[in-house]
Amino acid sequence: MPQNNKKPAVIIIKKGIYKEKVLIDSLRPFITIIGDDKLNTVLTYNDHTGKITPDGDTINTRTSWSFKVLADNFTAIDITFQNDAGFSAGQAVAVESNGDKAIFKNCRFIGNQDVLFTNSDRSRQYYENCYIEGTTDFIFGSSTAWFQKCRIYSKKNSHITAASTPKEKEFGYVFNWCELDGDTSLHNVSLGRPWRPYAAVAYLHCYIGQHIKAEGWSVWNNNENHLTSRYAEFANFGPSSKPEGRVKWAKQLTTEEAKNYTLTNVLQGWNPLK
Repeated sequence: MPQNNKKPAVIIIKKGIYKEKVLIDSLRPFITIIGDDKLNTVLTYNDHTGKITPDGDTINTRTSWSFKVLADNFTAIDITFQNDAGFSAGQAVAVESNGDKAIFKNCRFIGNQDVLFTNSDRSRQYYENCYIEGTTDFIFGSSTAWFQKCRIYSKKNSHITAASTPKEKEFGYVFNWCELDGDTSLHNVSLGRPWRPYAAVAYLHCYIGQHIKAEGWSVWNNNENHLTSRYAEFANFGPSSKPEGRVKWAKQLTTEEAKNYTLTNVLQGWNPLK
């Protein structure tokens, strides 16, 4: 792809397992990648924190990605993004998405801890009909992201989100009509814990499975980030959706407040469906 590309470019990826680290740098915007089949078109690698590279460097969370996007206006359709470092490998990112106006449709994000890293507070991201699985903090970062009809699958009694939304951003993560479920043995999963103060996460019209704990949310390592966090729910349903047991520092939105959670409001004037 040429640098500073101005025209949409589509790359078709045939079925297969592609084991390599893939970087789309900031000088290559307007790229769309489309897989033959989301179950059998797999982009994967196995870097994780603590792993030593052939050059002698030590991998950390920010270098553990299998697939990293720095470019704006990136779209992915029908692809599995994976980090297969293993259940006990620690932080192991499958996708780090940093560009603005990123779209993922019918994609799968497979891994364990720290799977999907939305690592830029200038980035707006849209996920539709995606499957995201993990153990701890497996959707995390500072970006503003809308998740539409996604399935969020937990594999450990831990935390789904670890948002680090900046104070000046009104919205962080919004899950709309999503399905939250997990391994049948789980009963103590939280909707999220605040990586930074002012973390913003909202679940609207979501199915909340039995694996979510009654309190709903968790604190971050005994600090006070939760006191300024902006955690909200509205019209959720399912076995663990009851608002009565939720922590006092989370909010149940009123109907009027929920009206503010529209796609263009949350994504600051960008409508990815147009």
